[in-house]
Amino acid sequence: MLRVWFAVFVAMLDAIPGSLCADPSVTSNHIVSHIPRQHVKSSAIAAVGYSKRRHILEIEFVNRAVYRYLDVPPAVHRDLMSAGSKAQFYDFNIKGHYRSVPIRPPQKQQVPAKSPASAQGYSAAGHE
Repeated sequence: MLRVWFAVFVAMLDAIPGSLCADPSVTSNHIVSHIPRQHVKSSAIAAVGYSKRRHILEIEFVNRAVYRYLDVPPAVHRDLMSAGSKAQFYDFNIKGHYRSVPIRPPQKQQVPAKSPASAQGYSAAGHE
């Protein structure tokens, strides 16, 4: 009888999807982008990419975060690229208007190391 219950238990384990057994701290749905991005002049946006075939807009921000926006019409991409302020156009016409998927999280900025003289408030030009 014990063997039967063990066999049933093993069969039940085999039926459990692997995603339920996976380590929750590991993200398995990593998205790799193949949409080329064009660098833009903006205070908040570093580069923009668009897939005409799939209507996907990708925006890389200056903090290196990348977001993918779904079902974006070609006219919205065209208007973004021609906008005088791309950051303002994004805020008013894209953010919150289209479903988004994070591709890459923001990157922490490296703080430049201070030299011993600058740490004490001395400048190299003033104290030679």
